[in-house]
Amino acid sequence: MDLSTGFGLKGLKQLRRAWIEVEQEALSRITGKVRPDLPKDDLHLIRRQIDDCLSETGGAASARARAARLGGVYLDLDAEGRDNFLKLLAFEYGVKNDALRESARAWLALASEDQAVDLTNRLDAEARLRRTLQSPRMCLLTQFNDLPEGVKFLADMRAQLLKIRKEDPQLRAFDREFKDLLASWFDVGFLKLRRIAWDAPAALLETLAEHEAVHAIRSWQDIKHRLAAPDRRCFAFIHPQMPNDPLIFVWVALTDGISERIDDVLRIDQGELNPDKADTAVFYSISATQPGLDGVGFGSFLIKRVVDRLCRDHKQLKHFATLSPLPGFERWLTEEHEHPSDQQHPRVQKGLEVLADAGALERMFVDRSWLRDEAALAKVSQPLTVLAAHYLMREKYGEGARDRVANFHLSNGASIERINFPADVSRRGQKQSAGLMVNYRYRLKDIENNHESYYGKGETAHSRAIANLLRIRMPD
Repeated sequence: MDLSTGFGLKGLKQLRRAWIEVEQEALSRITGKVRPDLPKDDLHLIRRQIDDCLSETGGAASARARAARLGGVYLDLDAEGRDNFLKLLAFEYGVKNDALRESARAWLALASEDQAVDLTNRLDAEARLRRTLQSPRMCLLTQFNDLPEGVKFLADMRAQLLKIRKEDPQLRAFDREFKDLLASWFDVGFLKLRRIAWDAPAALLETLAEHEAVHAIRSWQDIKHRLAAPDRRCFAFIHPQMPNDPLIFVWVALTDGISERIDDVLRIDQGELNPDKADTAVFYSISATQPGLDGVGFGSFLIKRVVDRLCRDHKQLKHFATLSPLPGFERWLTEEHEHPSDQQHPRVQKGLEVLADAGALERMFVDRSWLRDEAALAKVSQPLTVLAAHYLMREKYGEGARDRVANFHLSNGASIERINFPADVSRRGQKQSAGLMVNYRYRLKDIENNHESYYGKGETAHSRAIANLLRIRMPD
């Protein structure tokens, strides 16, 4: 009998798929092996292993073995299975509310007594409350930390959690716990600043190329220029348990004066400068490599540590600045043009009118040729830089700058020094920043005051040149 005549080809495929699922479910029940997508029928197998890990039976070796076994199961899951694993931890292994209420009552009863109550009893109740506040899932994650590559395993696990955390409040609560745990393990005091040179292992160089987020590395010759040229440097934060995985890295050019154009930094045929003759260090790209460490704030210390290192190695350096993109500028400008609000600032309104009259708004983010059209550039240079100054100084997200790169550097204690145009004529530079780039300057004597003013008062440190841009009255 030809089954295909009765079911049709599509129906036959569905039947085979159903039979395979039945077979896999039966094998799962017989062998105890979890299927890659971790369906509901397999969750009991994971619960059993998690509970074994949390039981604290046996010695340290047994605990490591159980954690390694469970970690191996997680690694064998596909993306859907890993999501289901994390949801199980979020929904079933949080803080035990009944135990928490009981511990809180006991502590409150003792805390509300007068000073005559036995101090030992009060401290014991406080300790029990603290233990109850630690969720079982956090106890489980600390067991993974003891395994080889355990820290990397956990960073990757959180990267998976970040993809689904918005789906449910319990997932967000799990993520907050997870981030706090990783922050304690990736405290800047544990991290080593390392200069990456051309003779580093090939795998490490490939990591730099893969994760470069600002100016793509296009060849081995390109990365060699950035690492081996005498006036180029690369520094990274390294965790002791991840010696070949830089967490975040920064590219530095030693220059004569603060660079205005990225081509002057990236061009391989650019003449090299004796590093002992340089007076400026330009930070032209910062990239993170571990998505699972998002929100763990060691990145804010990187530039400060690099500045300290450069000051020791090259005592003649006087200036420290970035050459940075404006990654949110295109979106903001488009919003202001297409959906102007009643409260639109007159400066923005006038700047957009000038750009529109010059025919620049239609070409700015889609046609690279306009960045090489000197007549067009002469018309748009002033309104564009004025709009950029307004965007950096006045447009906010919460209490900080709307532009994420600006917020990063300003929160680190930098000031907005100069807006350069045209500074990046690459396709990416045109699309996100309309060819603009910014110098954020780190003056050593002002870093702490700038940081405190930005966080405490919402004040943005800036140069006289930026202030002058905001005073420009554009022609009618």
